[in-house]
Amino acid sequence: MNRNVNAISGRLSLRKPQRDSLELLHRLTEILSWEKGSSKKSPDLAAVLSAIRNEFPTVTDFEREFASLCFALATGVGKTRLMGAFIAYLHLEHGINNFFVMAPNLTIYNKLITDFTPNTRKYVFKGISEFATDAPEIITGDDYESKAGTLFDQLLRCKINIFNIGKINSEVRGGKSPRIKRLSEYIGESYFDYLAGLPDLVLIMDESHRYRASAGVRAINELKPILGLELTATPFVEGPKGAVPFKNVILDYPLGRAMTDGFVKEPAVVTRKDFSPLGMSAEAIEQLKLEDGVRMHEQTKVLLETYAREADAKIVKPFVLVIARDVTHAKSLVELIKSDDFFEGRYKDKVIQVDSSKTGADEDQMIQDLLAVESTESPTEIVIHVNMLKEGWDVTNLYTIVPLRAANARILIEQSIGRGLRLPYGKRTGVAAVDRLSIIAHDKFQEIIDEASKPGSMIKMKQVILTAEETGEKISTVVSESNLKAKLGFQPENQTSSTENAGKDTKPAFDTPDKQRVAQIAYEVIKRLEAKPEQAPTMEALKTLEVQKFILQEVAAQYHAGPQQMEMEGIAPKLDMAAIITETTSLVVNEMIPIPRILVVPKGEVKSWFEPFTLELSSIKFPVPSKDLWVHNLHTNKGEAVTVSNDGAREKRMEDYVVAGLVDFDDVSYDTNADLLYDLATQTVNHFRTYLPEEEIWQVLHFHQKDIAQFIHSQMHKHFREDKSDDDNVVISKGFTELKDSAYTAKKDGPPLDYRQSPSDKSNMAKYLFGGFQKCLYPVQKFDSDSERRLACILERDAIKWFKPAKGQFQMIYRDGANQPEYVPDFVAETETAIYMLEPKAKNEMQDATVQTKKRVAVKWCLNASEYNAEHGGKPWKYALIPHDIIADNMTLERLCQ
Repeated sequence: MNRNVNAISGRLSLRKPQRDSLELLHRLTEILSWEKGSSKKSPDLAAVLSAIRNEFPTVTDFEREFASLCFALATGVGKTRLMGAFIAYLHLEHGINNFFVMAPNLTIYNKLITDFTPNTRKYVFKGISEFATDAPEIITGDDYESKAGTLFDQLLRCKINIFNIGKINSEVRGGKSPRIKRLSEYIGESYFDYLAGLPDLVLIMDESHRYRASAGVRAINELKPILGLELTATPFVEGPKGAVPFKNVILDYPLGRAMTDGFVKEPAVVTRKDFSPLGMSAEAIEQLKLEDGVRMHEQTKVLLETYAREADAKIVKPFVLVIARDVTHAKSLVELIKSDDFFEGRYKDKVIQVDSSKTGADEDQMIQDLLAVESTESPTEIVIHVNMLKEGWDVTNLYTIVPLRAANARILIEQSIGRGLRLPYGKRTGVAAVDRLSIIAHDKFQEIIDEASKPGSMIKMKQVILTAEETGEKISTVVSESNLKAKLGFQPENQTSSTENAGKDTKPAFDTPDKQRVAQIAYEVIKRLEAKPEQAPTMEALKTLEVQKFILQEVAAQYHAGPQQMEMEGIAPKLDMAAIITETTSLVVNEMIPIPRILVVPKGEVKSWFEPFTLELSSIKFPVPSKDLWVHNLHTNKGEAVTVSNDGAREKRMEDYVVAGLVDFDDVSYDTNADLLYDLATQTVNHFRTYLPEEEIWQVLHFHQKDIAQFIHSQMHKHFREDKSDDDNVVISKGFTELKDSAYTAKKDGPPLDYRQSPSDKSNMAKYLFGGFQKCLYPVQKFDSDSERRLACILERDAIKWFKPAKGQFQMIYRDGANQPEYVPDFVAETETAIYMLEPKAKNEMQDATVQTKKRVAVKWCLNASEYNAEHGGKPWKYALIPHDIIADNMTLERLCQ
C-alpha cells in the first residue's frame, strides 16, 4: 500500500470507510497515470471513463465535462475529515497545490472555513506534520480579491479556495455572470479565469446532491479541473418520477452499514406501552408526544451524565428537536413550553424557535443560539423547528426528536434521523442511552416499524416502549464522593440540574470556612505525595514529623497566597495550621484504604504471535451474491449496498482478501504473522473450492470479506502466544491512591434503601441505591445482586472499612481476545490483619474463562502489593473469588475467603 496513504490514514485516525475512500483515490491517480510534476489535464475524457469503468463498473458516466467521482458516505462517518485526507494525499503524493472546495449553502460554507483553519477544534489537517509549519492558504468567496497578492506566491505550500455555490447560483439568475467571473483589477483577469488557467486545479464538492443541476455548477464546469471529487450521504437527485441515482459513484457506504459498524447512533422509535390513539384528539396526541419527549430527554440527560462521570469523560448536555407544522404552530409550542404548567416551568428559559420568520438582529440571535446548542454552557434544551434542519448543522448532542407535523413513515425516517446520528464521543460506548437517538412517534409507531422492516429499507429501527412507571418517574445522577472528601467540604465537580450529591448531609470535620480551606489545601498536598513513594511510601508515613513539616510548609505558602486571606490578614483569628493538618492527615488514614499504583514492566523484549493451527471451517458456507443485482446490507446484517460484478477490481490473489481482512484487527501484526495469515487464508480458499467454482469464490471473498475475517479471528485467540522474560520489573508509582468518585442513576429525591433490608424486587437490584452504612467509605452504594448486599452486611460486621471501587481505581488490565479491558473488583475490605479484594460470583460462572483470567490478574496484583507493603510495614493483600450460594449472614469474612 502507498506510503502516503498509510501515513495520512494513521495521522488523521481515518475510519475504515474513509481509508477505503483514500485508497480508491490513490488507485484513481494510478489509472489516470498521474506523475509528480507532469501535466495532469487529460483531453480524452471518454478514454478516462472507460479505464475507470473497467475497474469500477458502478461509474457509468462522469455527468460533468470533466472526470468527477462520487464518494457516498453516510451522515456521521466524517466527510469533512475525508476532504482533508484527499487534499493532503494529492498534495504530498502528486504535488497538487490548488483546490476549489464548494459548499451548498452559507452554513456549510462557514463551517468548512472554520474546519480548514489551523488551531480550530475540528481542524482537518491536525497531525499532518508538513502542514504544521506551512499550513495551506485559505481563500474564500469573501476575501479572494483582497488576497490577490498571494495568488502568485510560489512559496505557498498550497491554496484551498472555499466558495458558496448558493451565492453563485443567486448571482447567475437572469443570465448574469457571477462576481467570480468579473474582471479583477488586482489580478488583471477575472478570478474565475485565473482558476481555470491553473494546471492542477482539483474540485471538491461537499453535499453534491444539493446542486447537481444548478446554474452555478454549470458555470463551474468551465473551470475544467483535472479531477472532481464529490461527497454526499444521498447519491441521488429527486426527479418527477422519483429518485435518480448518480452515475459516478465509486464508493457507497450507506447508513445501514454505518449503523452496523457502529459509527453512528442507533435510531429508536418510542411509544407508550399499550398506547392507542383511538378516541384521542390530534391536539391531545401532540401534547402527549411532546411531554413524553421531554420525559425521555430528562432520563437521557441523567444517564449521559452518569456515564460521563463513571467513564471520566466530558459531560454531554442533550437537547430535544421538535418539528412543527408551520411558524404559527411553532410559536404556540414555544408559548406552551414557556408556561408554568409545562413541567412546572422548568423549560421556559431553555427553548428556542428556529424558522424563517426571524429577521435582522432576531435572526442573528437565533443563529447564535442554534450554533451554541452543543455547548454545556448553553441553556437551550429544546429546539422548535418548522422545516427539518439541513446539512451543515453539525451537532453530536441531539438525542430526542419529536415530529409533530403530518408526514408518512418514510419521510419521518429519512428526515428525522439525519441531524441526530453523530456520536458525542466519536464511537459507540456500549451504553444504550449514550448510543441511541429516540424518535417519539406514538401515533406512527407501527407504521415506522413496518416501513423500516421493508426489504430495501436503509435501517432497522429499534423499539423503545415506555411504561407508566417510566413516564412518571424522575431520575437523577447521584455522585457519591468518598466520606473523606465530604467531611473536608469538597463538592462534586461540574454539577448540573440533574446532579445530586450523596454526601450533602455529611457533617463537616471543620467548623469554619478558614479551617476548611486549610484542610482542603492539605488534602491536595497529600494527593501530590501519592506520586512520591520515596517520600511517603504509605499513608501511615504521612504522620511522620518530616512529612508533616513538608505539608505545613506547602499549605502555608498556598494559603497566604490566596486573595481572600490577603484582604483579611490581621482581622481573622490566627489558625493553628499544624493542628488542622494533623487532623486532616488522621482523616485520610482513617477514611481510606491504602491502594498502591502498580506497574508491571517486562525486563526484556516481549514477542507475541499466533501459533499455526487448523481452522474449523465446516460450518461456514457463504452464499454467492448475484452479479446482476444490487445486494443490500440491511441493519439486520443481511448484506450491504454494493454491486457485485465479475468485472470489478480484484486483489492479485484470492488469499489477499482474507489477509487484508485479518490485519485490520488491532492484535494482528502482518510482519510477525505473515506466514500464518497466508496459511489460514489458503485453508479458507481451499474450503470454498470444495463447493464453489473459481469465479464464485472471488465474489464470495470480495463481498463477505469482513465476515470471513471475523470468523477466522475468533478462532485465533486460543492460539495467541507471548514470549517474555520470566521476571518482570514491578514499579510502584504511588504508595496510595485517592478514592475515585462513583456515579449512579437513581430515583430523584428518593432516599437510599437500608442495606440491611432485601428489596421486594431482587431481579432488578441495580436500580436501587443503598445507604445507612457505618464502615463503608462512601455514603451510598449499588449492588448488582442480593448476594452482594448480603456480603456488604458481613463486611459491616467483620471489616474495619470497605467500599465498592469505581472504574480506574486499580487499573488492572486483562486480555479478552483482541481487547484489553480493565478489571474492577466488586469489593475491597480492610480488617485488622489484611486487605481483601473480593469478587462474589454466581456458582455456575466460577470456572468461566474470563472470570479465571481476571482472577489470575488480581492474584498477581495482590502478590505485588503484599510484597510492597511487607517492605513498609503494611498489611498483606488477599484475593477471594466467592460463590454466591455460600454468602449468608452467619458466615464470617474469614470463612468466605478460605
